[in-house]
Amino acid sequence: MIPHSPGATATAAGPRLVEERGELSGAVTQALQSGGPPVYATGSVLRADPWGEDLQLALYLLYELHYRGFDGVDDGREWDPDLLRLRQALETRVLSALRTELSDAPRSVEEAFAPLLVEPVDLSGSLSHHLETEGALWQLREYAALRSLYHLKEADPHAWVIPRLTGRAKAAMVAIEYDEFGAGRADRIHAQLFADLLTDLGLDPAYGCYLGRAPAPLLATVNLMSLFGLHRALRGALVGHFACVEVTSSPGSRRLARALRRCGAGPAAEHFYAEHVEADAVHEQVVRHEVIGGLLADEPRLEADIAFGCAATVLLEDRLATHIREAWDQGRSALRWPLPGP
Repeated sequence: MIPHSPGATATAAGPRLVEERGELSGAVTQALQSGGPPVYATGSVLRADPWGEDLQLALYLLYELHYRGFDGVDDGREWDPDLLRLRQALETRVLSALRTELSDAPRSVEEAFAPLLVEPVDLSGSLSHHLETEGALWQLREYAALRSLYHLKEADPHAWVIPRLTGRAKAAMVAIEYDEFGAGRADRIHAQLFADLLTDLGLDPAYGCYLGRAPAPLLATVNLMSLFGLHRALRGALVGHFACVEVTSSPGSRRLARALRRCGAGPAAEHFYAEHVEADAVHEQVVRHEVIGGLLADEPRLEADIAFGCAATVLLEDRLATHIREAWDQGRSALRWPLPGP
């Protein structure tokens, strides 16, 4: 039985904790299970690979406390000072690695987004193109299981930026988020549409179900939006992340809808991506002209941060796509262990 502080509650609806992948994730897991502080060696954060399984899982577990928490873990651990101290150290490690890798990246919005507004002539290296033209059903199922950690919390971390915006930027951001959250209808929430997609593919639609199977490159893409979302100082980067997702979503969604149709995945599976083809084509214009435009009108000094958020998103998404393609090209699962059959 996990100890609780007086008056605290335990989350019953959250996902279950998963097996540790090293010293740091083990320290977090043990702390959440025991109710005590995380125990780890001095200097272990600096020695850890910022993109490795151990650090990325530790950071994901700490971030999840700000979403739905974990089954049996005291809700009050969200603001535990020892866990926050470790989270800050992990974030500093990741941000330092990102800024080093992106030292030559564009610092203006125009330069950062210009390549994303033009569909490449050669799509042979595109993961969505591979799935559209030759992807097998088992690969689509793996892709959906991986993406479930992102799409089942879709729009949630971006909502954190709303109280940090004003005027045009805030109004436009709320309008887009209203669509993401179903425009007032629970069955139209995009996260619910993705849960329906998982069901059509014979996968478990439960929130966080595939965390244990998710490799570090996938965890990094989810951690990035949580990192940007939880820090007001990174509000520009979060807007850059959000804009990057909206700008690139429509063409990829069109290809994935075709892939699911070709493989006979089911109407709900196809519908999720078909919905994003139209919705995100509109969102792209709003986010570029109103959210970014409004934010730059209010706070022009944040332009480099917006460009950084875009570049970081492209970097980690490309790294995930490379991981998936390399695994599939070698005839193995892109997950840490394969899915059972449908």
